[in-house]
Amino acid sequence: MKSIKTYIPNTITCLNLLCGAAACVASFHQSDFVTVGSTTLSGLHLAFILIAAAAVFDFCDGLSARALKAYSPMGKELDSLSDLVSFGLAPSFLVLNTMLAHGGHAWLAFLSLMIALCGALRLAKFNIDTRQTTSFIGLPIPANAIFWIGALGWAECHGYPGDWVMAALIIVMSLLMVSELRMFSLKFSSLAVRDNVRRYVVLAAAVLFIFTDGLAGLAWTIVLYILISLLGKRTDPDKLKEE
Repeated sequence: MKSIKTYIPNTITCLNLLCGAAACVASFHQSDFVTVGSTTLSGLHLAFILIAAAAVFDFCDGLSARALKAYSPMGKELDSLSDLVSFGLAPSFLVLNTMLAHGGHAWLAFLSLMIALCGALRLAKFNIDTRQTTSFIGLPIPANAIFWIGALGWAECHGYPGDWVMAALIIVMSLLMVSELRMFSLKFSSLAVRDNVRRYVVLAAAVLFIFTDGLAGLAWTIVLYILISLLGKRTDPDKLKEE
């Protein structure tokens, strides 16, 4: 039983990786339609769902590792590799193919690969930085992926904003991942309101944004998360170790 327990978190992490890899494939077929059960989805929406599923598995692998006390160096490395595919490479391909589909400056579309590059740097930095135990330094890569789902959802509803706007967003969001910006974790250690005011604010805002603007609400939620981190960095209760 002990041997089986050690494989459970890694198996869940592999499901994260599989969803991310499938999202990469779907991103190259954004305008195609597939039927899943009784539902017909575009390749774009299927990629969104697969990235969301990867995020769920990413949350569950850590949860199961803590519950089963099944930590391992291999699990840590596998988690980072899976996150790079699901939250770095998949969003990068989604943005690339969206920009290519709208013509314009085709060469500018390849700037989207910066998302995967900075995502890899972000994960490598996180793995060796002992300061990031309860807080983050730089935008977490899953939050970056959520932003791009929202941004592309906004473009689908309101119209493509143009290559230069997309390029500016790519640069800003990519640099945020490797920045020294201190950001609070969105994981709840307890349900006490006093200890989780900012988390509840972000959660409530996400519900409101999604209700009023659909998928685009995800992008506004991440923008709010960044702004709250910027405004509250001097009074962050989740102190970094070095403080």
